[in-house]
Amino acid sequence: MRKTPVLPTSMSNLIHHVSNELHKVERPKLAAMFGECFANTFQTTIQQLEDDSTFVITGDIPAMWLRDSSAQVRTYLLLAKEDPQIADMIEGVVKRQVLYIGLDPYANAFNKEPHGAGHQQDITQMSPWIWERKYEIDSLCYPIQLSYLLWKVTGRTTQFTDDFRSAALSILHLWRVEQEHETQSPYRFQRLNCPPTDTLTREGLGSEVSYTGMTWSGFRPSDDACTYGYLVPSNMFAVVVLGYLVEIANEVWQDTEVSKEALRLAAEIRNGIETSGIIQHPTLGAMYAYETDGLGAYHLMDDANVPSLLSIPYLGYTDISDPMYQRTRNFVLSEANPYYYKGKVAEGIGSPHTPERYIWPISLAVQGLTASSREEKLRLLDLLADTDAGTGFMHEGFHVDDPAKFTRPWFSWANAMFSELVLDVCGHSIMKIVRT
Repeated sequence: MRKTPVLPTSMSNLIHHVSNELHKVERPKLAAMFGECFANTFQTTIQQLEDDSTFVITGDIPAMWLRDSSAQVRTYLLLAKEDPQIADMIEGVVKRQVLYIGLDPYANAFNKEPHGAGHQQDITQMSPWIWERKYEIDSLCYPIQLSYLLWKVTGRTTQFTDDFRSAALSILHLWRVEQEHETQSPYRFQRLNCPPTDTLTREGLGSEVSYTGMTWSGFRPSDDACTYGYLVPSNMFAVVVLGYLVEIANEVWQDTEVSKEALRLAAEIRNGIETSGIIQHPTLGAMYAYETDGLGAYHLMDDANVPSLLSIPYLGYTDISDPMYQRTRNFVLSEANPYYYKGKVAEGIGSPHTPERYIWPISLAVQGLTASSREEKLRLLDLLADTDAGTGFMHEGFHVDDPAKFTRPWFSWANAMFSELVLDVCGHSIMKIVRT
């Protein structure tokens, strides 16, 4: 992990301010960790390119994920209004994302140049630009959200270029096509000699689905294959960002065509969620399922990666106090969720993407960001500080009995999520921008 030496003054000032706040509540370790984690993305993963775009690696993987790159720079939105350098950097991320969506809206991760790195042996329409071509709804949600939040924070609209509009039209078309996945989708994906979670069944088409109004996803935000193709939390995120597109189309482009189509599609997906994405739990009552197929099958679980059921208010789909969300939250934060683990040191949500009994700092951060009390947020921050294995950074996952056993020592998304929870506790909430 090579660091650039100098932080922008705005970033240093915010780190200093937050450090003082954390020392007031006697959390010196949290203060030190925040300084490292908040700066981590800027110092180690961002590359400004000659075309004024910004390439963002995930950390220990030298490729740019549409999802991760958005989440990695999200906390820097708090600096963007007063610091044009930061705002330009974030706009550069959007510019790069738009380029990639124009190349292939089904791909999730890309190379800096068309040099052919990554999973080139996968049986799908690969290109030298693409690191991986797992289609995940959220890969298309995150860039819309980032560009929208940049607008709301700074007032700038220069990110909404003709290329951005073309990308938006491509996303609308793709989500419309994938409402009818069985009959209309051109997408296929197979990987040979791999775990079942890394490939799709039925010669790359995935498990059978029937129309619900929701739009299909091949893979989850963990990059694991969906068991059933309608991934409910990702469809919720799609509804939210379609609302953003309506606003962008109306206020920036004065484009009624895009606005009307985004509005129609959002209504159809939302109706699909509310009619086909809800199950009656025997003890909790009505709650959201994680996945469904429109044929009567449901998957009751939650995964640490965002979008998740735990993250529903974080995404902006509904409020923390919503009874349906609270019932769903009670389920996913219990051992009824097959990926919720309790151990000697910690408890929380993990993922089939990592070993059994490993929980993710990302999910602990989301649990804190969606908690209703400051005490609960601080408790989860203390847990994150106590389970860093002495590194001062977040990891992908760690064992609930022994945090010294962890995956991915350099995982920028997790550092950013930890930082967002710290900022939230100290009165700097990005979720408030999302909700408004």
